[in-house]
Amino acid sequence: MSTGSASAASPLARVATLLHGVVAYVAFLGTFLFAIGFVSGVTPVTVHGGRASELVPALLVNGGILALFALQHTVMARLAFKRVWTRVVPPAIERSTFVLATCAILATLFWQWRALPGVFWELAGPAAWLVRAVAACGWLIVLVGSFQIDHFALFGLAQTVRYFRASEIPPARFEERGFYRHVRHPLMLGFLVAFWATPVMSGGHLFFAAMCTGYILVGTHIEERTLIAEHGDAYRAYLRRVPAFFPRFRRAG
Repeated sequence: MSTGSASAASPLARVATLLHGVVAYVAFLGTFLFAIGFVSGVTPVTVHGGRASELVPALLVNGGILALFALQHTVMARLAFKRVWTRVVPPAIERSTFVLATCAILATLFWQWRALPGVFWELAGPAAWLVRAVAACGWLIVLVGSFQIDHFALFGLAQTVRYFRASEIPPARFEERGFYRHVRHPLMLGFLVAFWATPVMSGGHLFFAAMCTGYILVGTHIEERTLIAEHGDAYRAYLRRVPAFFPRFRRAG
């Protein structure tokens, strides 16, 4: 693939770039759907089960893969890394390559997940269905929130389509819309709801939810430093005005 402008690229390079983006997006869809089943306990491999293992190896394997996921997101999303990385891969596939790396790590997590002992709560009847509905709302917040920014650019497809059409990729713009008017990180809020609202809190689920929560709290802090670098005073004002995860409810009057 050419690293030059889209207009100067050969038809073969543009087709190859588009295929890369399509493969990455399909991989995202499959991984996202499997992740919902993995956390909800409806896929063949779930967060409640996994391979039989002693406690310490299970913690090391599960924690190690989750740490790798956090490291990949922390490093590959930073501006300094992108400046170096796009000397190796064309800018048009930078995001879709990030998505493919994420999918590969998550696929490894699903494949290698180890069972952890214990059940901390287990609900049944209407209470269980209510909690499942709350979790479904969390996943819906993630999906809707992604469209309120730029869903297809977020997962790399828009960039490859633009390259295929020989049109330039526009610079990122900071806009407040939808959920983003009320919380700065609605996608992360959705994940938190989806991970913790469960009718069965097994040892594996608790470990998964706690590790992911830790990453979300640290990762959003690091991400906001990047957003300040990209958008300057506009994002600083947004940061002061809008809470990170939970809307502020103020009394009228």
